[in-house]
Amino acid sequence: MIMENSNFKHSEITGLIIRAFFNVYNSLGFGFLEKVYERSMMIELKNQGLKCESQKQIKVYYTGLEVGEYYADILVDDCVIVELKAAEIIIPEHEAQLINYLKSTEIEVGLLLNFGKTAQYQRKAFSNDRKKSFQS
Repeated sequence: MIMENSNFKHSEITGLIIRAFFNVYNSLGFGFLEKVYERSMMIELKNQGLKCESQKQIKVYYTGLEVGEYYADILVDDCVIVELKAAEIIIPEHEAQLINYLKSTEIEVGLLLNFGKTAQYQRKAFSNDRKKSFQS
């Protein structure tokens, strides 16, 4: 059983997402393309009762001005970005990608889920209070 620290923001939601991740991983294993895992995660997340959108367009801001957009693999309950990988291991560039998404949006919590030879996940957070210094 996965225990998520209840002191973390959106811990109940991230706990359900991580449970969904392990359900998919235990069923499919590794070796598929990210799109297969994304579709499977969408099914599992909806089965968990979560609102989720795949390839959700998210606007990126710099000093309060919109400078671009990207597409989140999955956005859950409008408050958690889920970035999926199907790589050997999680590397620093994967972590940086998720942190940059959090820095440049209003969303404060993200999960990096890797469907590699070994299931891996990381939780990242970047509070909106800290973002104000980047956006003003």
